[in-house]
Amino acid sequence: MIRLIIVDDHPIVRDGLRGIFDSDPAFSVVGEAGDGAEALTIAAQHQPDAVLLDLRMPGLSGADLIRALRAQQPAVRILVLTTFDDDAEIHTAIDEGATGYLLKDTPRTELRRAVEATARGESVLSPTVAHALTGRKAVPEHQKLSPRELEVLTLVARGTTSREIAAQLFITEATVKTHLLHLYAKLEAKDRAAAVAIAYQRGLLAF
Repeated sequence: MIRLIIVDDHPIVRDGLRGIFDSDPAFSVVGEAGDGAEALTIAAQHQPDAVLLDLRMPGLSGADLIRALRAQQPAVRILVLTTFDDDAEIHTAIDEGATGYLLKDTPRTELRRAVEATARGESVLSPTVAHALTGRKAVPEHQKLSPRELEVLTLVARGTTSREIAAQLFITEATVKTHLLHLYAKLEAKDRAAAVAIAYQRGLLAF
């Protein structure tokens, strides 16, 4: 039996999804959450095999939640179910560790099969999402940003100063500047504005 958690900020959507899976003996819905913080708490309590989640919710973004869930439980499988097929959001979700990505117009039979496949660790993508990923260029290893560099870049994109970044991340300004130099080199950017623009183009940051 697949232990499943449903995460969506709309109660009516959660009720509908629960109805789909409660009627199938292959699944056990062990929890529901309306936001990222609640999802992390429930996941820690129930140790699910799979998490079915929307990307846009209050508090933690879908990408942040995926990252946090993977850090909390590396073996958990995550299937995104959303109305959004934006290329940047797709790339970010997959990069953060989502096993699959489906749109909410997926028929219920296909959705059940997708969750089963996700729980087995198989990648499940809607045709629209698969098309978006097909043309994506692979980033060489030496150009990939580390989690900390991406964290710094995200704050830079929000207009945060180096001093403020240092305070928020509990590091020194010198360390912030070192991270900036490294990510400039990896992104082939000459300054903050260029780095942010390139990151959006590559799908490293979501609009």
